[in-house]
Amino acid sequence: PEVCLRLEVGPNAAVHSPLAVQNGFLHMLVHSYTAELFMSFLTNLGPFLEDEIIPEVIPMEIEVVDAKITLKDDSPRIYPTSPGPVPITLAVDHVIVKRRDDGVFYLTGQQHWETCFILPRNPPGCAGVLLEQKAPAECVLAAPAAGTRGLQLKEVPELQRELQTMKIALAEANMDKARLLQEIRKYNPLFQL
Repeated sequence: PEVCLRLEVGPNAAVHSPLAVQNGFLHMLVHSYTAELFMSFLTNLGPFLEDEIIPEVIPMEIEVVDAKITLKDDSPRIYPTSPGPVPITLAVDHVIVKRRDDGVFYLTGQQHWETCFILPRNPPGCAGVLLEQKAPAECVLAAPAAGTRGLQLKEVPELQRELQTMKIALAEANMDKARLLQEIRKYNPLFQL
């Protein structure tokens, strides 16, 4: 994994925010990070984050690109025959966490292009609908008569990947359902859904 860290303090940090001049501005980039964490690690993190004094607000921007974190439940099993919970994997393509002068953390995704589509019959006072697009505008009109609906050519492979991911997730959910039904039927053979 690659981690880049930059801390700016002084008059040059005023570009980021007024508070950054005295408290500094932290910019961090985490790229290609992969980790496996136990749920008990997250639940026991609270006491380490508590402090008796209120810390100073440091404006910051943390970018996480292409990261994968797997959470495993290490709590004791309720049923000894249970295979245990399935690990949860969180895959992050590009997320930006910003902390502004007010101390609030803002979570945003990477913004690419914005395109304004004008609807054929807009209600009075409505000029159009603003939609975020992930790919640059190279449209193929789905219905030429409508003139406003289009499909991004570069979105097709991405949509196909998402469809494959959803199919895999659905298959895993069905397997989990069958496994749970089998577990329930061990204790109650007449159980029906």
